[in-house]
Amino acid sequence: MRTYRSFSWKDTNLRVSCPDFERVTRTVIARRRELEQYIARHPQFLHSLVPLDLLDDAPEAARRMADAASLTGVGPMAAVAGTLAQLGAEAALTHGCQEAIVENGGDIYLASDRDVLVGIHTGVEGLLGSELAFLISPAEMPLALCSSSSSMGHSLSLGNCDLASVVAKDASLADAAATLVCNHIRLEKDLAVVLERIGCIPGIDGILAVRQGKIALWGQLPKLVRSQDVRVKNKITRHGIDWNC
Repeated sequence: MRTYRSFSWKDTNLRVSCPDFERVTRTVIARRRELEQYIARHPQFLHSLVPLDLLDDAPEAARRMADAASLTGVGPMAAVAGTLAQLGAEAALTHGCQEAIVENGGDIYLASDRDVLVGIHTGVEGLLGSELAFLISPAEMPLALCSSSSSMGHSLSLGNCDLASVVAKDASLADAAATLVCNHIRLEKDLAVVLERIGCIPGIDGILAVRQGKIALWGQLPKLVRSQDVRVKNKITRHGIDWNC
C-alpha cells in the first residue's frame, strides 16, 4: 500500500510518496529559497507573462522555468510548481530511491517501479466527477503530469477551460504548457484546434482538456481507467503560490 505524506512550507503544499521524504522536502525548500533570492534581484521574473532573458547567475530552477517559457510563450512563473516538484523528486532518485512521487498543487512528477493511479477531477459537478484516472505504468516513468484550470485553484488563467492536463518528461514544460492550453480554450469549439497546435511543441507527449462537458485528447497519454477511489477529491491540492517575497 503506497503511503503519501503532506508537507507545507510558506504556501508550497506537497504530497509525497518517497522513502526519503526529508530529502525531497529539504530540496524543495532550498530550491525555492534560491528562486526567491533570484526574484529579489530580478523582479520582472515574477510578474512577466511572456518569456524573458535571465541574469547570468540564475539558479537551476529559474533556468528550467525560463526554458519552458521560451518553448510555450508564457511567463516563467507558469512553470514554478512543476519545476519544484521535479527537482525534489530528482534529489531522491539520484540518492537511490526507487520511488519518488511529488505533487505540488496539482502538478506531479512521478517515478516508480509500480503502477501509479492519478485521479482526474474537473471541478464541475456531474462532469466525470472523480471517476476517471490515469493508470501510469513503470515503463512510462519518470513522467510529469501537470494540470491547470480556469475554475479551480488560484493560478492566473486567461481562458475558460475546466481542466487541462499535459504529459511530458519535463515537469517545467508540462506545467507551462498546461497554462498555455487553459489560456487559449474559451469555448468547446476551441478544443481540437488548441490541442493540435500546442501538441506540436517539442517535448509534449499528450494533452487532455475539458470544456463545457466535452473532452479532447491529443498524443500519447497514459491509459484512462475508471477510478473506484472515493477519496480522490480529497487528495487534490488547489493552493496558489504567493511569491511576493
